Amino acid sequence: MAPLSDDELVAAAQGGDRNALDQLLRRHYDRIYAVCRRVTGGTSDADDACQEALIKISRSLPRFDGRAAFSTWAYRIATNASLDELRKRKRRPSLHSVRAGEENGEPEQVDPMAAKRVDAIADRLAIDAALGDLSDDFKAVVVLRDVADLDYDEIADVLDIPVGTVKSRIARGRSALANSLRLDDLLTGSRGESAEPEEFSDPGNQRHIAERPTDST
Repeated sequence: MAPLSDDELVAAAQGGDRNALDQLLRRHYDRIYAVCRRVTGGTSDADDACQEALIKISRSLPRFDGRAAFSTWAYRIATNASLDELRKRKRRPSLHSVRAGEENGEPEQVDPMAAKRVDAIADRLAIDAALGDLSDDFKAVVVLRDVADLDYDEIADVLDIPVGTVKSRIARGRSALANSLRLDDLLTGSRGESAEPEEFSDPGNQRHIAERPTDST
């Protein structure tokens, strides 16, 4: 027996079928979590954002009208939950720990590029670090395009911005991301100056940055 489509599962879930709702959430969980992790840039924040997104999806499903695909609608909720989590993070007070030498009034020797060098040890961490340097606007469109695999119209619908703005932000966001990754390569010497940007993908997403068009339709 062929698996039910998203539309069929949505209809069943809206009719009170909790098993259909569970199947929907399980089917899209990996991509929803990937969006949350890439936008927030941290596992703990991603967990919180993903949990909030799943709760909102479940509670809002009775009002889902089907004008957009369920996946597009779900990614919109996940993106908004992730951006909310980023805003919460910015309001949190930063913690200061006393390190060796500080108690004696000795200045701590800090390498401002240390985090960059550590992140570049693994490609996945390097991409996370580079994404963290992007503004929220650029980060959201790049993640929705290269992780969620949405097209320009879908991204415009998710973020409620014109398609032209989507294309512009994707082009500028990818350029900044590629430049940041090349900077990390130069700092670590792990790939060399001529290294091309690594693929930007999550499990289940086989598309690469270099393979995607930027301003073509």
